[in-house]
Amino acid sequence: MLSTAKTAKILIIRFSSFGDVVQTLSVPSALVQTFPGAEIHWITRKDMAPLLKNHPHIKRVWEFDRKAGLLGLMKLTLAMRAENFTHIYDAHNNMRSRVIVWILRPLGFLGMGPTFIRRSIRRWKRLLLFKFRINTFEMPFSGQRDLLEPLQAWGVSKIAPPAPQIFPSDENTRKAAEVLGDYAGSIALAPSAAFFLKRWPKQYWMELIQLLPGERFVLLGGPEDSFIEDIHAVAPDRVLNLAGKCSLQVSSSVVGLSKAIVSNDTGLLHVAEQLGKKTIALMGPAPFGFPSRPSTKIMELNLYCRPCSKHGQGPCVNKEKYQKCLVDITPAQVAEQLRLLLGDRP
Repeated sequence: MLSTAKTAKILIIRFSSFGDVVQTLSVPSALVQTFPGAEIHWITRKDMAPLLKNHPHIKRVWEFDRKAGLLGLMKLTLAMRAENFTHIYDAHNNMRSRVIVWILRPLGFLGMGPTFIRRSIRRWKRLLLFKFRINTFEMPFSGQRDLLEPLQAWGVSKIAPPAPQIFPSDENTRKAAEVLGDYAGSIALAPSAAFFLKRWPKQYWMELIQLLPGERFVLLGGPEDSFIEDIHAVAPDRVLNLAGKCSLQVSSSVVGLSKAIVSNDTGLLHVAEQLGKKTIALMGPAPFGFPSRPSTKIMELNLYCRPCSKHGQGPCVNKEKYQKCLVDITPAQVAEQLRLLLGDRP
């Protein structure tokens, strides 16, 4: 029986993106609950590999360099054949992941080779949702549940294992402590997101800081997020701007050294969840990055137009107000929820 196997050797395939890889970090622990003697490997993009390397249930990380192209991927996968995997979970479901499965299961069409599950992209369900406003997805949305659900065929629970499921290295934690200085234990803010429609307005972040004069804040983002400096400028004496100054791994450690985080629908939200940090998630147009843990307070509006797109790439379809799903979540409301989350009286 699959659920009683003690010698399973399992490959997880997930290359990117940052937030999706972080959410998939729950899968190894869930697998070990069902396969207690399992040896788990993971193939991912080279720049994502550091996120995985300290996970206690991942035996080996295989790193794929995109610069190597398809030939490089095939060479890497051929080397992986010597591992004789018993199970493969394609959690990505793209052309690259299909190449890997084809090489590792050349007789898969005959039912031979490793036991295999591929996560469905659910194209028809997405078409119904975004084009016809017919929602056939399980509610509430949950990114981690969607990654675990296909594995029920192996007896794996679709309930995410408890945090932590991300394990920053000692080196990255030390670097985070250095850049934070006496801002360790502050509130982290993640004002950016890959798509503009997923961003709570810049002015709102500024107002939130002003509504909490007794708190100190750390701003996180990428080097392209120059707008974050405007947020920093509202209270430079108690706001530290680390946008563009830390790697993803060090930023993850910064979240770990913070007492709470307020975040848009972005990768650092999932880092906070996997660390078990107190989190406020500002959820707007996209459905598939929804948080999954009780440590997270989801703030959202029930609108006819939500969700409107897979990633929040738009366009905004609300006829009443542009970006209404986030604009109508006020700084005062977020400040109140943050006080409650921290156990502070208004």
